[in-house]
Amino acid sequence: MELKQVAEISQCLSNTVRLQILEWLKNPEANFPANTSGLSNKDGVCVTFINDKSGLSQSTISTYLKNMESCGLLKNKRIGKWTYFLRNEETIQAYTDYLK
Repeated sequence: MELKQVAEISQCLSNTVRLQILEWLKNPEANFPANTSGLSNKDGVCVTFINDKSGLSQSTISTYLKNMESCGLLKNKRIGKWTYFLRNEETIQAYTDYLK
């Protein structure tokens, strides 16, 4: 992992809401209702559910998720008009390994 990406991830995690989203997505089936798309929550959580749980505006959550995706913490899947997010465990592991 390059130092630039470590800095981007560290900056992203300095926001408590983004950190909380990452924590919620660690155990999505316990933290969110079942997806109506037939997709398991382990395969991604709908942005709407993340937004509802956070209590923040849709635009704020969309910005947070975009930031988390751009630094590599999250991956997304698009199904129809819906976007689903899940943790990028490979990047998270590389980040924690770097910090050790």
